Amino acid sequence: MTTLALHRTDPYLRACSAVVTAVHDDGVEFDRTVFYPLGGGQAGDTGALRLADGSVVAVLDTRKSKRDGATPDDSLHLLDPASGWRERLALGTVVQAEIDWSRRHRHMRLHTATHLLCAVVRERVDGCSITADYARLDFAMTAPLERDAVQAGLDALIAAAQPVTREWITDGELLAQPQLVKSMSVSPPIGFGHVRLVRVADTDLQPCGGTHVANTGEIGALRVAKIEKKSARTRRVVLEFAVAPT
Repeated sequence: MTTLALHRTDPYLRACSAVVTAVHDDGVEFDRTVFYPLGGGQAGDTGALRLADGSVVAVLDTRKSKRDGATPDDSLHLLDPASGWRERLALGTVVQAEIDWSRRHRHMRLHTATHLLCAVVRERVDGCSITADYARLDFAMTAPLERDAVQAGLDALIAAAQPVTREWITDGELLAQPQLVKSMSVSPPIGFGHVRLVRVADTDLQPCGGTHVANTGEIGALRVAKIEKKSARTRRVVLEFAVAPT
């Protein structure tokens, strides 16, 4: 059974009722989930499963399912082995699945910021990492980057408070517009009939399956923590929150 990935359409949804559809050695899959699985450079969600008897099982990480026939939305929720979950989570068990919202929201803010960074540094991306504490993009380029200029460009786009929206195109439409793909290291999931695009007003448009805030103003103050030359053809930019999240 394919998982209904609720985070695709509503990244602000923090919890949902879910039914166990597959049990693995290290975790379970559900018929629906609010948990984002590791992918596209973004870390997987953590959180908790609340059972009918009131007990709680910690979700330590979320990964894409490796079972035969799995789709990009099928997610494996890795569970705390010390919780004894195997005796309580059989097929058909109903749980309340709840993400660590504070951590997820930081992912959303930083992931959206990387889209703005793509508009400031207009080069192909050759590496990406989005965590709760920082975001990193590696740009395929040889020219140096001026930190103050990158910071000023990023600040202006955040302050502009532009809407962030989602839209869908077919596989064929994406293949006919290769300029939409800005990453050299992560390929959009082709072969399922449609691909999701994330649009930041007129600033940025690219395929992306991650979670984002609804408006760039929600990102808040960021700082360009580092710009470094990783190789003769790569420049790395690291973003951090200007004020540590509480």
